[in-house]
Amino acid sequence: RGATGTMMPGETPPPAGTAAAVAACANCGVLQQNINEYVATLIALKQKMIDGDHLLTEYQQKCTDILYKIFNRIKISALRCQVEQMLQKILPLEKCQEELSSLKAELEEKKVCL
Repeated sequence: RGATGTMMPGETPPPAGTAAAVAACANCGVLQQNINEYVATLIALKQKMIDGDHLLTEYQQKCTDILYKIFNRIKISALRCQVEQMLQKILPLEKCQEELSSLKAELEEKKVCL
């Protein structure tokens, strides 16, 4: 056999049933078991990655929803502030309008009297 454990040209395989054949067969079984465990581990890892991606997507969606709610609350708060400012401006104008209506009525009475 060569340094890599492969058969050299012209070499014949050992006859079946010899100790070398039994050891090679046992090694193949161990190798197959190791490969099966490796594949099962890879499949489990891939499933964990998929699950992790799903959790990350859900987390990002929840963060987006929370940010949207916060933005809406800030917007509503700003609108309330604007409404209050408008009301503060409107109240004096309403008072002026009442005074103007009163003066107009007074002028109409004086006009009628004249």
